[in-house]
Amino acid sequence: MEGKFCIGINAKQLFRSNRLILLFLLITFWTYDAFYVQYYSRSTSRKGDNEAFLGRERMRKQDDHVNKAVSEENHHRQRVVPNENPSVVVSGKGLIGGLRRNSTSYGLVMGPFDSTEDRILGKRPTGVCDKNGEFASVVRGRKFVVVMHELTMTGAPTSIMELATELLSCEATVSVVVLNKKGGLMAELVRRKINVVKDKKIVSFKTAVEADLVIPGSAVCAYWIEQYRAYFPGSQSENIAWWIMENRREYYKMSKHVLNKVKMLIFLIEPQSKKWLAWCAEDNINLDSQEISVAPLSVNDELASVAGISSSSDTFSSFGPEVMLLKRKELRKAVREEMGLKGSDVIVMCLGSINPGKGQLLFLESAAQMVVDKELPSEANIREVVSEGERVLQEWTLKILLGSLWSKSNKREYVEAMLGIIYQHPNLSKSVLWTPTTTRVAALYSAADVYVTNSQTKFGETFGRVTIEAMAFGLPVQFQPYSVSPFYLVLGTNAGGTADIVDHNKTGLLHPLRRPGNQVLAQNLQFLLENPLVRKEMGARGREKVKKMYLKRHMLEKLAGAISRCMTTI
Repeated sequence: MEGKFCIGINAKQLFRSNRLILLFLLITFWTYDAFYVQYYSRSTSRKGDNEAFLGRERMRKQDDHVNKAVSEENHHRQRVVPNENPSVVVSGKGLIGGLRRNSTSYGLVMGPFDSTEDRILGKRPTGVCDKNGEFASVVRGRKFVVVMHELTMTGAPTSIMELATELLSCEATVSVVVLNKKGGLMAELVRRKINVVKDKKIVSFKTAVEADLVIPGSAVCAYWIEQYRAYFPGSQSENIAWWIMENRREYYKMSKHVLNKVKMLIFLIEPQSKKWLAWCAEDNINLDSQEISVAPLSVNDELASVAGISSSSDTFSSFGPEVMLLKRKELRKAVREEMGLKGSDVIVMCLGSINPGKGQLLFLESAAQMVVDKELPSEANIREVVSEGERVLQEWTLKILLGSLWSKSNKREYVEAMLGIIYQHPNLSKSVLWTPTTTRVAALYSAADVYVTNSQTKFGETFGRVTIEAMAFGLPVQFQPYSVSPFYLVLGTNAGGTADIVDHNKTGLLHPLRRPGNQVLAQNLQFLLENPLVRKEMGARGREKVKKMYLKRHMLEKLAGAISRCMTTI
């Protein structure tokens, strides 16, 4: 009886306790529901969006925020030149959520334009081998391992992926070792039917030692090379031709201890090669037993064909260069219409991952001077290349196209600093377009008018493939009078390898490093904005330089010689 009484009391207490819990859950649900309705009603209108944003705490004004944004770069590099006239930049923390499609607060997000490319250009290729070429004769029947340090859609990973594609199409056996799966190229590797080794350790080492040649595609591969050599300490693991694509000293420092542990070092250009060899001499690193070679990056056949340049693989041979030029004109018109642009809008484009080394923050500051401040001196860092009588009198409007949005290699704090500039200058948002990261860039190059590569570093990786790709699209296409002609040129930073590709006042314009170069960059942009004939002239010269030096056949010719020598000495 006593036990039943106790059970009854416990049951009542349990019921009361559960009732309190249920009441608490209902209150919580009602509160959340009210908050959600209020938030949704704000986010469905531009006005509400701004009110929600303006209601946040105002971010402190500072110049050291920019230094913080580039702190990752400066950690390993020389100190940034002090800023004598700092621009006021508002921190972008909390703003990045506003950078989304269908929002105009910080510019519009446009693209990618894959379906438009497919509709106009047709099926894209995955690589066609020149069966009679030297490269094919060297690699046919051989076994290769290529090492990708990551899978981001940037210069080095994309170039190594295309090398693997070329090897495969020329009847070589190819395996890819991926050291960091960050990025979106895995799906592309699968589409191209390239074998990816299942790990980056034991299986990859065993695959590599059985290969005729191993080709790592970045200085970042140093730690894998070190581990591979330790696992197979014999001479058979020296079967490495290391294609180094970086030009900054911190990359040299991370890799210098294994530079003399490989069969061959391949660099992109002679100045880069000389710089690395000089650093080795300073550190008493003996490279007497290493082969040294140079093989440049190139514009791939697909982009060359869209640009109207005959390629070695005849990818679009059924059309021919003249037809491809007409198709590029059609592609340009379609993409610009999707962007909502007028004929008087001039697109200045900067692709690549968004981080301090690329300098998009400084580019945006220069654009702010043009669009908002309008305080540019009358003299620019250029010589007059056309007479006054040749100038086209037209009111041009600047549009800024920035990529690669949402890339896994972007630095969030750097993107936030850029958004802070747009918040400080609201009118700038009307001129800014963002585009997501993609390997499909023909549409972007076709739509643009000027390409900017704006490294902040003294020896930056600014001789990369995007510079070459942009110059390839320099061939003028005739439009109706006073329309924007699609002439492309590069405004490069006078650093590292850019000067070896971009000839100042011939194929493009150069400006000084870091923030001191902002005003000159703004002046150059203003000049090009107002002079379409200059864009045509410079773009045509740049395109001719690409045809002479930076097509796929030029790269493969150099690689064929390097690979042949390397395998002969193994």
